[in-house]
This record gives sequence, C-alpha cells and structure tokens, in this order.
Amino acid sequence: MSVCVCVWSHVICFFSILHCILSLFFAQHSRQTVPALWGSRAQQRWASSLPMNTVVLFVPQQEAWVVERMGRFHRILEPGLNFLIPILDRVKYVQSLKEIVIDVPEQSAVSLDNVTLQIDGVLYLRILDPFKASYGVEDPEYAVTQLAQTTMRSELGKLTLDKVFRERESLNANMVHSINQASDDWGIRCLRYEIKDIHVPPRVKESMQMQVEAERKKRATVLESEGTREAAINVAEGRKQAQILASEGQKAEQINKAAGEANAVLAKAEAKAKAIRLLSEALTRQNGNAAASLTVAEQYVSAFSNLAKESNTILLPSNTGDISSMVTQPTSSSHYCPSIAPVLSCLGPRDPVWAASNTPA
Repeated sequence: MSVCVCVWSHVICFFSILHCILSLFFAQHSRQTVPALWGSRAQQRWASSLPMNTVVLFVPQQEAWVVERMGRFHRILEPGLNFLIPILDRVKYVQSLKEIVIDVPEQSAVSLDNVTLQIDGVLYLRILDPFKASYGVEDPEYAVTQLAQTTMRSELGKLTLDKVFRERESLNANMVHSINQASDDWGIRCLRYEIKDIHVPPRVKESMQMQVEAERKKRATVLESEGTREAAINVAEGRKQAQILASEGQKAEQINKAAGEANAVLAKAEAKAKAIRLLSEALTRQNGNAAASLTVAEQYVSAFSNLAKESNTILLPSNTGDISSMVTQPTSSSHYCPSIAPVLSCLGPRDPVWAASNTPA
C-alpha cells in the first residue's frame, strides 16, 4: 500500500514539473513567433492568447483551433473536449467562426467624371474554412480590408457622381461579388458591404446644391405651367359643354316650335276644311245662293270702305260702279248667277257703294 502511494506521488510530481516546463516553453515560443507584419488587433489578440497544450483542452463554441504536430498541420479541434500529445502537438491558430465586422478606412477615389471622393464603409464577413484562413493568407482581415478598398476604387471609377448616390445598393452588391471572387481561396465569405459616408469637395457640393435648386425651380415651373394648361383645358371644356347644351336647347326649342306651328297649320286646315264643308252644305240648301251673294257683297263693301284709310293713292277697276258684275264674277266659278238687286235695294244713299253705282258717268 505504501509503495502505491509513493508511486502515485512521484507520477503527480513528474506531471506537475512537466506542465510547468511546457508552460514556460510555449509562452516564450508564442511571444517569439508573433509576426511583426500582423497589423490587425484581433489577430494580435489571437496570437498572444494561443492556448497551451495541457493535454486536455476545452474548445469554446464558434471557434476553430488549428493544431500542428511537429510543425505540420494535423487537425482542427471541434468545440468541446479534446486531447493532445504534449510537446508534439501545438495550437497554431485560433479562428473565430462568428460574423466579423471590419471598418474599412476612409479612402479617396476618382469617379468617371473626374470628381475626387472620400468614401468609407463597413464590411461584414465570416470564416467558412479555418484551414484556408490560416494557411491561405497571412492576415485575413488585413487582406480583405485592402481588397475592399481597391475594389471600391475600381467600382467608383465606372460610375459618375450622380450614379454613385443613386446606385448605392448596386454598388454594394458589386463590392460583395468582387470580394467573394477573390477571397474564396482564403476561406472567407463576404456577407455584405455598406457604404457609410461619401464626402465630396466643397465646390462640387456647392454646384450640387445649385443643381438641386435649379431642378426644384424647374419642377415648380413645369407644375405651374401644367396647372395653367389644365385650367385652360377645363375652361375650354366648360365653354364647349355650355355651347353644346345651348345648341341642344335651341334645337329642342325649334323642334317644339315647328311641332307647334305644324299642329297650328293642321288645326287651321281642319277648321277651314270643316268651314268649307259646312259652307258647301249650306249652299246646297234652299236660298243658299242668296246668302252667298249677300256675303260677297258685304266683303266688297267692307273692302271699299277701307281703301282710303291706308293710302292717298287708290287704284280702282273700270267697272267699279257695276256692283252686279263684281259680285257675280267670283260666284260664277261655282255656277251661281244670283240677282243682287234685292241686296242693293237695301243699301241707302249714304252708302258709298250705292252712291258709286248711281253716279252718272
């Protein structure tokens, strides 16, 4: 029993001494192997905090530890519990599999219309292959940053100043596509690129402000002219509709007037036809000829009584005194030849017709 306790105490002491020696050795080796060209603070942090080989290692989630055995790549430790061989195995690189945000420094670029711009952005990327990210490029973040800057210069050189502000989304998409084509061999995937600020020279900015003001004045003038045109069109349309309605009213009035006149003519014709029919019926009765002769004589006398009232010049027929012939002439066409002596005998000496008929030639 005492022998076993002594052996275990010697084993524990041996491993304690070995652990101290290895800790000092790897700490000194890690400080000597930090490259001077690494300018990235994240990679300096990873290099200075490389884990030591303590045989039993616990890898955090979303991290990949690249292990070398005797200076050659051996394997990538998965998250969780892992075992390594002391002295032979060594953790060379620690890669984060999380999404990394990198600020792209401000840089100058010349657009297609020879305008110098100051532009900066933000780059979002993720390491997909820890092996390529460790052995494919010396400093992944620095390489991607430089690639983003050079790609931005080339993309801005293809666009004019106005298109740079209007097509920022397409510019960002082109940046991501170009970066992914170059960074595929590095095991890095660019997720998106966003332009933060675009600074233009003061004179260009003033000219842009003047251009904006001119565009606004132009739009105001165009809108005002369009409003005037619309108003004139509306007034013309109103007048046109008014004239159309007025002409339709006049048309309806004339139609109604013509219909009324036609109805009046028809009514007069019907009344005249009825009067003629009644007259013809009266003439066919007894003593109808005498009544017709009396009517003609009355009209003759009435016409002569109104001759001198309208004008001083009077044109009389040669047989004005022959009342019998004047009366029998209109009635002869109807085959009536009545004797009007009884009618003339009723006229007195004061009647002009009687006086004209009894005046000697």
